[in-house]
Order: sequence, then structure tokens, then C-alpha cells
Amino acid sequence: MGSINFNNALGVHPDAMLLRGKRAEILANNLANSDTPGFKARDMNFQAQLAKETQAGMEMTSTNSAHMSGGANQSNGLLFRNPSQPSIDGNTVDTQLEQTIFSRNAMDYNSSFEFLSGTFKGLKSAIRGE
Repeated sequence: MGSINFNNALGVHPDAMLLRGKRAEILANNLANSDTPGFKARDMNFQAQLAKETQAGMEMTSTNSAHMSGGANQSNGLLFRNPSQPSIDGNTVDTQLEQTIFSRNAMDYNSSFEFLSGTFKGLKSAIRGE
């Protein structure tokens, strides 16, 4: 019988919480710059970033200093949001859309937090023998 480790017990939720925190910063920056002329709204593809984070543990290692690095050409994952109605001053932030996405991101963050909290409570009960 295999031992229980945190990666198996917690799943993708720790990585998801970290990414959702980063996404909250990006969305908050968009909202803070909603009146800045020429500001371009940014976001990340959460699903793609989460897949990249979960695959990070399976990266190949270099056995020779002449080998190319696999991560050298990777971007930071930020994308520009396509505006539905850009403003005259070139700002692409749609405040209502950003607030909606920010709220959804916060709810998803809280869902992962509640899952992790319940998991730790269950693990604590199992250790105590309850």
C-alpha cells in the first residue's frame, strides 16, 4: 500500500490558488488603470497556465551544458484582452467585464480554499483516529 502524500491528497488546488492570486493582481491592475489613456487590458489563460504548472514537475533535465533550455522561449502567460468596444483614447478596459471576471476568479479561489480547508480537516481527523 502506498503512502499518502500532499500532492495526491490536495490535487491541483494549491497550484490553482497561486494562479488565481496572480490573476487577481492582473485583473486589479486592469481595474486600477480603467481611466488611463492607451492602457491595454491584460489577462491570462487560466486553464493553459494551470496545465503548465501541473506539468512542471515532469520537465526534462539537461545532461549536458550544450543542451538547449526548454523554458527559454516561454512567455509569462499574459495576453491582451480583445475589447468589445474600445474607447477613443485607446484604453481597452471594460470596467463591468473586469469586475465580473474578478468576482468569478475570487469565487473560484474561495472554492479551492474551502476544498483545501476540508481536506486538511479530514487529514487531521484521520491522524487523530476520529
